[in-house]
Amino acid sequence: MSGSPEKEVVERFAAAWERTDYGAMYRELDPGSRRSLSEDEFAAAYRDAAEVATLRELELGEVGDPSERDGATVVPVEAEVGTAAFGPFEAELELPVSAEGVAWGPSHVLPGLRAGERVENDVELAPRAPILARDGTPLAEGPAEAREHPIGSAAIDVTGEVGMPEEEDLPEFARRGFPPGTPVGISGLEEAFDARLAGRPGGQLLAVDEATGASRTLAQAEPRPGAPLKTTVDPELQETAVAALAGRLGGIAVLDTRSGNVRALAGQAFSAPRPPGSTFKLVTTTAALQEGAVSLDDEFEISDGINVGGRFIYNANGEFCGGTFTEAFAHSCNAVFAPLGPEVGNDKLVEVAERFGFNSSPTLYAADAVREMELPEASIPTEIGSELDLGVSAIGQGEVLATPLQMATVAQTIANDGVRNPTSLVLNRKLRPDAEPVRVMTADLADQITELMVGVVVGGTGTAG
Repeated sequence: MSGSPEKEVVERFAAAWERTDYGAMYRELDPGSRRSLSEDEFAAAYRDAAEVATLRELELGEVGDPSERDGATVVPVEAEVGTAAFGPFEAELELPVSAEGVAWGPSHVLPGLRAGERVENDVELAPRAPILARDGTPLAEGPAEAREHPIGSAAIDVTGEVGMPEEEDLPEFARRGFPPGTPVGISGLEEAFDARLAGRPGGQLLAVDEATGASRTLAQAEPRPGAPLKTTVDPELQETAVAALAGRLGGIAVLDTRSGNVRALAGQAFSAPRPPGSTFKLVTTTAALQEGAVSLDDEFEISDGINVGGRFIYNANGEFCGGTFTEAFAHSCNAVFAPLGPEVGNDKLVEVAERFGFNSSPTLYAADAVREMELPEASIPTEIGSELDLGVSAIGQGEVLATPLQMATVAQTIANDGVRNPTSLVLNRKLRPDAEPVRVMTADLADQITELMVGVVVGGTGTAG
């Protein structure tokens, strides 16, 4: 121990401040200070000062010996302060103290303030960086308050938008140096990489005399411009995808078959999982062929549906279909696919779906950004349930949920000789997903399923006519 009651009080106060334990700090105040404001008011004063200062770190160093000044005992504390917007600065804090505790005043909320001063800031925002297509075409550019999209609104489905943050997020943005009223990224890439695009604000951190309004500078720094974000998007494909969707509910995802990179996203391409319907039959087909539950030459009765687990499941629009498995696939025949669910079984169906990317976060960019955005997952229950549930799941209904991006990933895997690649939306190396490619099936099986898919558009349900 220091041997000085006053010094010990300040040591405890300083240690609590470093760990932002405002309750412990408040307990070190003398009785008169505690009568003058509540613990909540005390904590609010420190939080407000930290917000104005964009306080990042506070290191209170050596606590000095007590001395007399103007009839009061003061104890000096050395401080190193780090701020987000104004850089670091060093200051000395002098706390008036007695054996009963700290004689607290409003100027004690930040090292460097003198009695009768308050903390203010003069923020200078950095230029917001552009979001670029893979060929360098700007998708979004200009200041946050006047963001522009040179290829038109088609880019917004990828870039997202800039606007006012939610009220509960205002303190966090203030701590980063963005004053109230500053537009920030609120969706898409603008939100996911807001810190990168917005750069670091600068300006001056000021101590302002309450009586005269005169100010002095505690710290200052130049703003640091944001860094451009280069995407994998093809601007022509992006415009085409958005035009094809034409404002309808739904989504479109276009992937590079070899790299897995996103070339275009339109509408709710990855934001609203829904039952994928017959597109999930690609997953069922993969599982069934791997398990030996079916072969391409197997023959099936021509019918308008089938009983599975006590329920009759009809073909779409009540049509009759069957024949070889190849023909049944071309006509998306529920009467053939629904029984494959129970035959393949829960474990195999779920295993194959998960290798395709179900029950895991989309791999659009680095994992930290994905978690921050809380991107929804395509999902399948790990325990699907009854024979009927398995049959319904095998045709992409029930509790199976997927996005257009997920089903595009299924197609990419088949086109890439059975290997699923991450679906990166960004080219910047450090921002790309770190997921590894996953082999879902053999190249031979991928070729077989490719031929089945060709049959859909040549003479099945996918013909242009």
